[in-house]
Order: sequence, then C-alpha cells, then structure tokens
Amino acid sequence: MYLKIFLFLAFILFVAATVTAVNPGDTLSASTNQSWSSPSSTFSLRFIQTTPPTTPPSFLAAVVYSGGAPVVWTAGNSIAVDSGGSFQFQTNGNLRLVNGSGAVKWDSNTTRLGGTSVKIQDSGKLVILNGTKEVWSSFDHLTDTLLPSTNFSVGKVLKSGDYSFSLAKIGNLSLIWNDSVTFWTHGLNSSVNGSLSNPVLGLSPIGILQLSDVNLSTPVPVAYSSDYADAGSGGSDVLRVLKLDSDGNLRIYSTSRGSGSPIARWAAVQDQCQVYAFCGNYGICSYNDTNPICGCPSENFEVNDGGKGCRRKVDLANCRGNETMLELDHTQFLTYPPESLSQSFFIGISACRGNCLSGSGACYASTSLSDGTGQCYIKSVDLVSGYHSPALPSTSYVKVCPPLALNPPPTSGETVNEKSSSVPGWVVLVVVLGTLLGVVAIEGGLWFWCCRKTARFGVLSAQYALLEYASGAPVQFTYKELQRSTKNFKEKLGAGGFGAVYRGILVNKTVVAVKQLEGIEQGEKQFRMEVATISSTHHLNLVRLIGFCSEGRHRLLVYEFMKNSSLDNFLFPKEEQSGKLLNWEYRYNIALGTARGITYLHEECRDCIVHCDIKPENILLDDNYVAKVSDFGLAKLVNPKDHRHRTLTSVRGTRGYLAPEWIANLPTTSKSDVYSYGMVLLEIVSGRRNFDVSEETNRKKFSTWAYEEFEKGNIKGILDKRLADVEVDTEQVTRAIQVCFWCIQEQPSQRPAMSKVVQMLEGVKEIEKPAPPKFVAEGPVSGTSTYISSNVSAFSTVGASPNVPSSSSSIQTSGVSNFASGRNPEKASSSLLQSDQ
Repeated sequence: MYLKIFLFLAFILFVAATVTAVNPGDTLSASTNQSWSSPSSTFSLRFIQTTPPTTPPSFLAAVVYSGGAPVVWTAGNSIAVDSGGSFQFQTNGNLRLVNGSGAVKWDSNTTRLGGTSVKIQDSGKLVILNGTKEVWSSFDHLTDTLLPSTNFSVGKVLKSGDYSFSLAKIGNLSLIWNDSVTFWTHGLNSSVNGSLSNPVLGLSPIGILQLSDVNLSTPVPVAYSSDYADAGSGGSDVLRVLKLDSDGNLRIYSTSRGSGSPIARWAAVQDQCQVYAFCGNYGICSYNDTNPICGCPSENFEVNDGGKGCRRKVDLANCRGNETMLELDHTQFLTYPPESLSQSFFIGISACRGNCLSGSGACYASTSLSDGTGQCYIKSVDLVSGYHSPALPSTSYVKVCPPLALNPPPTSGETVNEKSSSVPGWVVLVVVLGTLLGVVAIEGGLWFWCCRKTARFGVLSAQYALLEYASGAPVQFTYKELQRSTKNFKEKLGAGGFGAVYRGILVNKTVVAVKQLEGIEQGEKQFRMEVATISSTHHLNLVRLIGFCSEGRHRLLVYEFMKNSSLDNFLFPKEEQSGKLLNWEYRYNIALGTARGITYLHEECRDCIVHCDIKPENILLDDNYVAKVSDFGLAKLVNPKDHRHRTLTSVRGTRGYLAPEWIANLPTTSKSDVYSYGMVLLEIVSGRRNFDVSEETNRKKFSTWAYEEFEKGNIKGILDKRLADVEVDTEQVTRAIQVCFWCIQEQPSQRPAMSKVVQMLEGVKEIEKPAPPKFVAEGPVSGTSTYISSNVSAFSTVGASPNVPSSSSSIQTSGVSNFASGRNPEKASSSLLQSDQ
C-alpha cells in the first residue's frame, strides 16, 4: 500500500517537473530541477551549472540531450545567471533570461510576433509558435553547436568565446580567432566542378558532414565521424553533433542516449597546439603524455591574472635600446593570413633574429624555419601564439628585457651556511651525488625489468624519445608503439618497392605514415646511421622522416602524413576517382616544387643523394597540394646480398622513367634523376603515361609522339584533354614541354642539372628548342636510391656493372652506342646548362 502511494507521488512530482507544453507565463527556475521537454523526452530545456563550477554557483539556461549531455543550445550563447535566476515565457510572447536581481540577461525580442506557445521538438529545436506558425527558432540563433536537422548556410556563425566557425559562399569552411585570424580553412577538392550559388552545410544522422547546393547533383562529403559506419549508427539512440569547443577546435561528437558522455569522433585541427591562441598571448603549447599543456616562454614572463596566456614581467618600454632576444628551439609562433602574407621574408636564421632585435618597437618576436626554405616570420604586433614540439624544424625569438631567465628559480627553503656546518662540504657533495646515482640506477632497473612492456610506460618512452629528436636525432619508437599508433597496421595507404605504408597517430596526436621495410637485414649500427642521414635532410619539398623502429627483424620508418596522397592519383585517376582533376596552376607549382626538392638532394644537402626512382607515385601532396618527394635515400637500407642480386638481374628504377645509362648497366649519376624528372614533367603536362600507346599516337609511345607534335607546334595536342576548356598559361605549358625534352636527352652531359631546370621553369633563362630525344627498351625494374658523397666522384657505383669504371668517359663510350649529339638548351653565350659532372 505504502509502495503504491510512494510511486504515485513520485509520478506526480515527475509530471510537475517535466513539462512538454509551455504556455505564456510559465517559468523555469535555476534553483529547482524543472525542465521543458520534447514529446519523446529526447531533448529538454533546463538550468545547468557552468563548467568549471563557480563560487557562488552560476547557471545556464540550456537545451540538453537525454542524460544531460551534450548541451546543444544556450540562451545568449552561455550567458550565466545566479541561483535566483529564471527563464520565462512571458504573456507577450517573449522569451527572457533574468538574474536573481531581476536584471535582464537575454531576450528573444519576439514581443510583436504574437507567440502563443513554446515547444522543444524532438530534433532539439526550441521554437516559439503563433498557433501552428513558427515565429522564432533556436536553429536561426545558433550558439556553438550544429544538430543533424540544422541547415548551416552562408551568414550563420557558430561562436565559442573568441572563436567562430563560418561557411563562405565558395564552399570554404573556416575557423577564426577574434574575427581576424583564420587559422583553419577546408575547401572543396578538385573533384567538384563548377561554382556554388548558395551552399548549405549539414550533418547527417550517421555522422557525415556534407555540403549541398543547387549546382551539385549530390551532397559533397566534407568530413566523416570515425563511427559513421558502425552498426546502428543511424538509429535514434545515437546523437551526433558538430560543436565549436571553447578551446577553438571544431569537433563531431557522438552520444549514446542516456549515457551523458559525448565522445569526440572527428576534429578539424588534428594537432590542438595548431589552434591559434589556444594558450593565450605568449602562451607556448606543448604535449604532456597525450594532452596539450600551456606554459610561458621563460621566467621573463608570468601567467596572466585570468590564467590564460603570459605577459612580460618587465615591459619593453622600461629597457628601450637594451632589449635582448630569448631563443626558443623547436618552437614556432603560429602565423596565418593575412599576417603571413605581409610579414614573411626569406632570410637566414641569424638575420631573422637580428632584424627583429634591431627593429625596435616594430618587431616583438620572430620565427625562422629550418626546412630548407629560409623563411622568417616577423611579429610586428605584440600578440603571438606559440607551439613547441621536438619535431618542429624551427627556431623562434622573443624580445625581452635583460637578463634572460631561462631556468626556473631554485626551490625556496632554508639557506645552508657551509661555514657553520660541522660536516665538510665535499662530504655532503659526495653523499648527495651517490644518493642520486643510486636512486637513478634503482629506478632504471625497476623500469627495465618490470614496466617496460606496459602500455603506460610505452607512452612515456615515446615522449622521452621525442626529447632525443630535439637534439637532432630521429625519434626511436618501439614496435608495440607503432602497432598501437596504426591500430595493428589496419589502414593501408599503399605499397612501394620497399614495403607497405600505413596510417598512424602518435601519442601527441600527430598523424603519420608508417612504412614497414622489407628485405632489410643490415646491422643495427649501420641502419641507424643511414636513418640519421635521411632524417637530417630537411626541405619544404621533401617528405620529412620523423623517426624509426629497429627491433630484430622489424625495421620501420615513420614519415609525416600527406593528406592528398600521391600525384599519380590525380594524373591517372582510377574509375572511382574520375572526378579528381588538378588545374594547370597546381600542376605547374607541383612540377616546380618537385624540381626544387630534387635540387636540394643533388646539390644542397650535406650528403647529396641520387633518388633513382623519380615517378608520380613518389611525389606526395600535402593539404595545400604542395609537392613533397618521398622515398629518397633508401638504397643503403637494402639487404646487401639482395642488392647484389638485383644489380645483376634487373635494372633499378621504374618502367617508363629509366635513363638510358641505367638500362645499359652503366653507373648512375644525378643526371639519371634528371631524365626521370623529365618523364614525370611530361606526364604532368599531358595527364598520360609516357609509355602508353594508342591509335591517337599512331601506336607510338606517347613520349615519342609528343615530341613530333611539339615540332609541329601542336602544344594543345600534348596538353591534358581535361584542361581543354580551362584557362591555362600557354607560355608556362610551352616552357615545361621544352624543359622536359631537354631533361630526357639520351646523353647525360646534354641534360641540365636540376638547379638549371628550376631556373628554366621559373623563366629566368631563355630556352632553345631541344634536340629530338631517343628512347630505349626497358626491362623489369625495382626502385632504389643512393647517396653521393660530396668529396668523391660524381658517379655512384651502386648498381653499376663491376667491369665498368666510374668515369664520365666510360659513360660516353661504353654500353650505349647511339647517344644523340644534342645541342645546348640555351644560347652559346649562356652557361646555364653547363655539365655538372
């Protein structure tokens, strides 16, 4: 009997606390657990405490999902009230948020619209109705969250603190700080043809973020929630939202009904430290374990009163003329347009520091990139956002008043007076040092024997390995760490001559490409030496080696991840990729970037490298379609026995890109790479494989047919037919075709050096008409590359016949009998294309 009465009273209280029909005059109080709910109770409007909690407590009027999370809308975009506050639907049809004192904190301004009721729909939308007509909607007054049923059109904005997210008419998505710095932009890829008239961004219930437009036949996917394909993912028990968080990142969250625990399934900025001003002004972002942490540049700074960002302890105005520069290794001050367009210079590291120091008040900090570009960013506004990582090839400088305080002050405590001590100082020193060494030895032994195989300590060892990289060495990973980062080598990106490549995510959230090397049986010491040489090769147009793994038979290399994969996917797309198309501007920049990367390998790095396998598959494209050459310097990693076998039975390289001297088993030089590059350049122009034959080319190889058309002046016939209706720079196309035919001259001495190729592509020098190139038959191949020491002969003996001497005369007289007597590609008075042998 008592149980029935108790259940009846509980039901009455529940009905009283949960209201689905809201009428004029109804009020929610912050001090009670009342709510206005949707018909199925999927969403409700209620008061929740602010995060983090305050004293005294403050509250938000919010629309929340079942279980209380996530929050999908707040009145006034997170305007808080005290415990006496209330949310009112007034008799005049107005929604109002008031404080305990009666002060109005937010108002819907719908007095004249005749609102007669308020409803929370099962879609999560809060609406004011005039009968059945909707006169106001929370979907038209977004805060920081986008629900699956919301259309996000041009002009709408998600806001969270100083951060905002918007959609441009051309289809670009942007994250902006303080309405001034655009630090993330995601546009439509080249597969989308035509312009957009009125794009709308939407999130599907299964977690696909996509753009729709009247000019698009189907919605274009922009991003995928990592669980979008899970079984039952489209059901009503899982809610997905797009949310702009207070840390400035845009994420897709998934929440199971009743769990109250949203899980991030996608983030716009993979590396949180790349979010502008994440740590505030002069805050330096780095990683502790897997989480980003914030700190100040040095003890010359102190944390701001609000807890975010740092400020100088001594203002620069107090030491005018005596300023000094604080040096921060492996640190970069984030620089985005428009600042990066006007404050970027190509100068050396010392000049980047000196120019800022001598600039008085016009420069507050600077960043010098050590990636081969010599680029320097000057901060002329006293507002910087820093990022520190052992993997960053950059050095930054901050102007401060002396003296520099690089280390934290000693721990406070009683001062020991050595003279008054009865124990000699040297005894104290010996005891302290002995104790420290003993503790270190014990802890090291315990870790080695007990903890080295645990996941927790695996993460810590990875972080310690990053410190090794800070000294210039590549990061050493364990095999288990790379297994975890690749989810046991689940997502395969591709396969090459040296092994398969997999996608992985390191503990600091860096996305990487992990290559499993095959046929590598070198000694540990030699393997590490070769890896160190490769990792020390830095250039804007070279794929960066981050680290390696060497455990028994497991040999792996960890590279930076290239989002847009390799060039061949765009030049020769498969049927399912038929929409991919690079315009001429992108192609020309890719050709020029590739040439610059190879030039660095041949002429500028400390241990010069001949790649030996230049082809579209080894030219990768980053987020901005910048070309980066991959797989350089791997020749010495091949098993010596296997290498000798390959040399005697096959030709190194890839069919269609082999220089004649390779096929004749003669020594390879940097000019062999020039030949391969010329073949790639022709494919960039034509969009066709050089060794393809068809009725259109009279059953000739395309490269042979292309020269015949070039002599006829038929440049458009050589150009990719997919660019026929697109505006192109005819002068650039002609220049590229001329350069490619000079590069594929049969005689190595007639080919230009790669530095000269760059100059010709840039239009620095006039180019004469190239001689007709000759082509030879090719056999089975396999790709490698080799080093050329700066103090030895320019010819590499790797892959050469043992009976062929390494000299230029042997190349010109042995093995290949029909070298063309090509002319110099420039006028006689120019030294642009002098042989570099």
